[in-house]
Amino acid sequence: MNFSLLDNPIWNSLNSDHRSLATLHKSAGRFSPDVSPLVGMLDGSESSFNDLALVLSDGTGGGTFTAYPITVPAGWEARQRVIDQMVCTEMAGVRTDGVRLLGEADVPDMLELTAATEPGPFGSKTISFGRYYGIRTDDGQLAAMAGERLALNRFVEISAVCTRAEFRGRGYARSLVSLIAAKILEVGKVPFLHVKTENEARFVYQRIGFNVRKPMQVTIVKKI
Repeated sequence: MNFSLLDNPIWNSLNSDHRSLATLHKSAGRFSPDVSPLVGMLDGSESSFNDLALVLSDGTGGGTFTAYPITVPAGWEARQRVIDQMVCTEMAGVRTDGVRLLGEADVPDMLELTAATEPGPFGSKTISFGRYYGIRTDDGQLAAMAGERLALNRFVEISAVCTRAEFRGRGYARSLVSLIAAKILEVGKVPFLHVKTENEARFVYQRIGFNVRKPMQVTIVKKI
């Protein structure tokens, strides 16, 4: 299978499955800010940054993932780091204990959970990306969640994997990620995700069937 689309996943998502959520100008694009602060570029050229400046004309910034380092031109401020991209082509098992599909009515609780656990940016319309699932306690508290974010051709990203501190160690993340991965594989697509290299969650993902594909460069930029 050709995995090259995953070398520039945000740009390829903006131009394919999530075109309806995108604002594009030539070689750059962004999602609506209430969906996600992610941005994409055709490449890291100065021309692409010029197009990105027009897309970010409201003065906001954004982050992108690429398999190659980006040299940020003058007139931009940037933060960069390396994370791992993992893919799963075969499941090691599915656990679905207590998992339920989340909807618009759950968004306030999802925003509260992501604010408390900081799995990455999550806005009022992030649920527009795809299916999100959660696990609630007996008294109704949202204890853990995960869902689908970038979608491009045959690939779907799993993101927003988070569990409240007091409920960690119960296997909630494994149940959520394994269910979502299985649903993606069932329709002939490949689940992928991004994780900080030092994050011990990567070992949970490996037990499910994910393997590191390659390191990815995270570049967060804002026009000065």
